[in-house]
Amino acid sequence: METTTKGKKRAITGFGVFLVFTLIFAIFFYMNVKTIQVSGVSMLPTFKNGRRVLVSKAYWLVGPIKDNDIVVSKDPGGPGTIIKRVYRLGGESVDYPHWPDTVPLHMGREYKVPSGYVYLLGDNPPFSEDSRRFGPVSMDMIIGKVIVSK
Repeated sequence: METTTKGKKRAITGFGVFLVFTLIFAIFFYMNVKTIQVSGVSMLPTFKNGRRVLVSKAYWLVGPIKDNDIVVSKDPGGPGTIIKRVYRLGGESVDYPHWPDTVPLHMGREYKVPSGYVYLLGDNPPFSEDSRRFGPVSMDMIIGKVIVSK
């Protein structure tokens, strides 16, 4: 008498699909979303010191950066990060009261943000180190767009 053993087929269960989905979501979240803690008073009253925000660089999901978005950028003045509001995008004009300190008045009537850059301002102007001090920020320095505030 001859005995044969057949391999068992394993069916993917609902729990297996859930685990795979959870793993993919966790990897996506790790690669595209960061938690940043606000430090300082430059974004008062929008964000208080110590508040945490979620920042995403998955622009295909959260939409492209546009005027009035809040973004986190590498600090152009040193190590660390800054959180500011996008005032103008590349190619847009900045009105005189918000011109960078480095642009003399005799340069003309208009200051345009260079292409590939953003002009960032804090919500608390008297206490904000922003593009008025360090000029426009390269899009390469943007870490992401604030999507959730906790």
